Amino acid sequence: MWDFIQNEVLGMKWLKRLIDSILNTLGLDITSKIGGSISFFLYDVIKITVLLCILIFGISYIQSFFPPERSRRIMGRFHGIVANVIGALLGTVTPFCSCSSIPIFMGFTSAGLPLGVTFSFLISSPMVDLGSLVLLISIFGMKIATCYVLLGLVIAVAGGTLIEKMHMEDQVADFIRNHKDSIDIDSPELTRHDRIIFAREQVIETFKKVFPYILLGVGIGAVIHNWIPEDFIQTVLGSKNPFGVIVATLIGVPMYADIFGTIPVAEALLGKGAMLGTILSFMMAVTTLSLPSLIMLKQAIKSKLMGAFVIVCIVGIILVGYGFNIFQYLFI
Repeated sequence: MWDFIQNEVLGMKWLKRLIDSILNTLGLDITSKIGGSISFFLYDVIKITVLLCILIFGISYIQSFFPPERSRRIMGRFHGIVANVIGALLGTVTPFCSCSSIPIFMGFTSAGLPLGVTFSFLISSPMVDLGSLVLLISIFGMKIATCYVLLGLVIAVAGGTLIEKMHMEDQVADFIRNHKDSIDIDSPELTRHDRIIFAREQVIETFKKVFPYILLGVGIGAVIHNWIPEDFIQTVLGSKNPFGVIVATLIGVPMYADIFGTIPVAEALLGKGAMLGTILSFMMAVTTLSLPSLIMLKQAIKSKLMGAFVIVCIVGIILVGYGFNIFQYLFI
């Protein structure tokens, strides 16, 4: 039953068979490079788009119960590492990319929440969410998806805790540090109809933002899957290169995409023999440390804190990558 859910419901293998059948009927050889690329592109774009819309609607409906004011009050009730865990978990039901998370991070910080807690939120929000869990299950299976999300939360909690221990509150921009809300106004209670409207609007808004990256990611994945030699991928990102995790992480940092755009690239790399941990490190780096998000974050924090944030994330991502590579035999 679970295999059916993973392969036919989440993985939508029936769609792959349907597309291949249509292409064959049209006289296109799907075993050729061009035919294989078209098949890969159509299947992944349709599958990810359908799952994306369903997931965004469901997660946005859940998110409507956690507006910033309520999230802030929830996190304010906890202290120590428990607060970091709560901050990281709240990140799983918030926006899908790092740039969208930064304004919320700024609001939490200006409200006086501990710096470590807000950074746990900032790390987990783009890196791990409920949508990424389902999409990862559809491609990599339950074990890999669950471990990815759990280790992403570990990075978020550990990173936030380390930053808290550094006592770098003076590294937050003055306009944020000196701004305190004078009154805490409750958000109006939303009706079920309001939540449905909110979820629908989030689907439209998020789809417009991420669909170009889906097309780009699937296009890159199709090229990797059908045109780049397997030996080349294995040499650069496979077990033949002990520095593959570091290379993948550093390549991922300046890029900008979300989890939906990186998954098809990861799928193609895995099929070509790239190491699992190396692929996951690339995904984490792209989603968490994209150059546009770092430019936005620089407006809110000073250089010393920015450097600490980047280093903590990179080290955590690299450690997770090597850990996955060592124990890859348990997952594949």
